[in-house]
Amino acid sequence: MRLRKRVLILVGTGEGRKLARQASQRGDIEAIASLAGRTRHPDIPIETTRVGGFGGVEGLREYLRGQQIEAVVDATHPFAAQISQNAAQAAQEAGIPHLRLTRPPWSPQPGDRWLEVSSYAEAAQRVPQVAGRVFLTIGRQELARFAQVRQVWFLMRMIDPPAADSPRPPGEILLARGPFSLDDERKLLQDYQIGAIVSKNSGGDATYAKIAAARDLQLPIIMVQRPAMPTGDCVSEIADVFDWLHGLGT
Repeated sequence: MRLRKRVLILVGTGEGRKLARQASQRGDIEAIASLAGRTRHPDIPIETTRVGGFGGVEGLREYLRGQQIEAVVDATHPFAAQISQNAAQAAQEAGIPHLRLTRPPWSPQPGDRWLEVSSYAEAAQRVPQVAGRVFLTIGRQELARFAQVRQVWFLMRMIDPPAADSPRPPGEILLARGPFSLDDERKLLQDYQIGAIVSKNSGGDATYAKIAAARDLQLPIIMVQRPAMPTGDCVSEIADVFDWLHGLGT
């Protein structure tokens, strides 16, 4: 009988990286971290880290079986719906326990001016009605959805630049990785004379400063709500992941 439980951790958040590091230091877990590889210089959390996709549900299912994975923890981004769906289905087909670790979404606070929308398409449709200069903080993969909004100037912040030939709206690209401070976010909004923000409801602390800065400056936020996720076991704290793994037995 294997004394250490072999666990695949799908990493796409700071919490996921922290989980992988803590798991690798435990004597009862053999952790394997997996990154999607969507950024050029990913933060490799532990030595046993793989980078890249699995090839859909079938590829992930065969990986789980071939590597004798005993549990899957999905700690990907709250907006990585396809990856989460694939992970849940592959784990089910392989007969392996599956858990999602996801941080709670942000909630509007007194003074916030949120316009909540269900999709990027709806956000793009609403933008011209809200402001002429907009801080777009949804990453590079969704820029094309705003490419037809030509009457608005966008400040677009992301970790890596988009492909040179990819569609994008008019404006300026700002490359930066969080966390960001409240003072810096407030100054950024003022320096660029931003009239509104488009954000996805990622939750967490790393990028919350822009939400607080918008509140201070009384700026509206078009907030894209999270996509539907697979049903099943879900926790929001790293300690709860280890409790769940312990409950599976050895």
